[in-house]
Amino acid sequence: MEGSVREPRVLVVGGGFAGFECARRLARPGGPAVTLVSPEDYFLYTPLLPEVAGSVLDPRHAAVPLAESLPGVRVLRGVVADVDLDEHTAEVAVPDAAGGRTERWDRLVLTPGSVTRVLDIPGLAERARGLKTLAEAVYLRDHLLGQLERSASLPPGDPACRACRTVVVVGASYAGTELVAQLRGLAHDAALHYRFPASDLHVVLLDVAAEVMPEVGSRLGRRALEVLRSRGVDVRLETTLRSVQSDTVTLSDGQTLPCGTLAWVTGVTANPLVGRLPLELHQGRAVVDEHLQVPGRPDVFAAGDAAAVPDPTEPGSVTPPTAQHATRQGRTLARNVLASLGGDRLTPYRHRDLGLTVDLGPGFAVANPFGVPLSGLAAKAVTRGYHLAALPRRANRLQVGLDWLLMATSPRPLVSLGLVHPERVALDGGQREAAAPAR
Repeated sequence: MEGSVREPRVLVVGGGFAGFECARRLARPGGPAVTLVSPEDYFLYTPLLPEVAGSVLDPRHAAVPLAESLPGVRVLRGVVADVDLDEHTAEVAVPDAAGGRTERWDRLVLTPGSVTRVLDIPGLAERARGLKTLAEAVYLRDHLLGQLERSASLPPGDPACRACRTVVVVGASYAGTELVAQLRGLAHDAALHYRFPASDLHVVLLDVAAEVMPEVGSRLGRRALEVLRSRGVDVRLETTLRSVQSDTVTLSDGQTLPCGTLAWVTGVTANPLVGRLPLELHQGRAVVDEHLQVPGRPDVFAAGDAAAVPDPTEPGSVTPPTAQHATRQGRTLARNVLASLGGDRLTPYRHRDLGLTVDLGPGFAVANPFGVPLSGLAAKAVTRGYHLAALPRRANRLQVGLDWLLMATSPRPLVSLGLVHPERVALDGGQREAAAPAR
């Protein structure tokens, strides 16, 4: 608008941890006009997805409404299909609308997050399910309950019965380990409900690594391994999938297992949008400098899972795609976007590792807050306290706390709603990569 003064426009792509935190801090009186584009109208607190899949938490309680939590931010529900970095425009596909719409911006913040990384294993994309979305968590819960209910009507020696009662989780990082612990708890309670021996269940955790959860260190990893095995989880390390069939899986060691429920939790890759833009990439993630700016594009910023953010604590490396880093990067994004609009000096991204927390089901967790290794009830308290503090809405904190209280005093709800169609949670959003050779 020539001849008049208008407020600068900031377009934030993605409502995950980095985008949510950035938009929240940009929205202030006298600040820029902020638009947040998100495929959902809520911010998803993904660390709680394993407990949603395990029927510990109500799915709604892990979802924080964007409109209520981001006053002053224009929330646009849709998906950014393309960005013209020279013209400062973005094409947004809006649900239930013919064509798309064009959004103009003065500063672009790329925080589209990540998708499940899918290897080129025969049958994997068609049969397995991930754990990146609320729909995937709900589907896993409903599917497992449906399999166990079906098994109760089959002869115990029937191969179909054994498949229904077998759960395979691939990926022994903290997300996969939490998931297998929760699914094992859900399956155990369902076995009692459907009146068949819990000993008939076969819950398997696979990983090509030589230890469980290397992120938390060998000591806590060994403790987690002990607990999982004591609870009946068949942990197989240095093992992965070779192929997936309709009711069986073939492992890298040649063994074939019956399998009715298969979860793939082996890692993520940057949102495909990043790869479509004329940006320099590092292992699929957008290259940024220490200020979270895209080199050569002072009006474009990126962070979170979609950006290769330099790690100041380990020169030459980039920060891992975790919620902890994404949230802190969102704060730095907001400061630097405002600084770039005002002509001020930008702030480099810095962080201090707070440690990891891993919930392993009833009465047990492992954690290393500030490098102090904890396990058992002490770690459980730290884990739940951290999540309650990190949830960005008071109502969600109260709801999650009440869910935990109910789980401690009443039976786990074994309800399969059947609301999620399998096509909605197919593993086709990730970028397929050549499978690594079996070790």
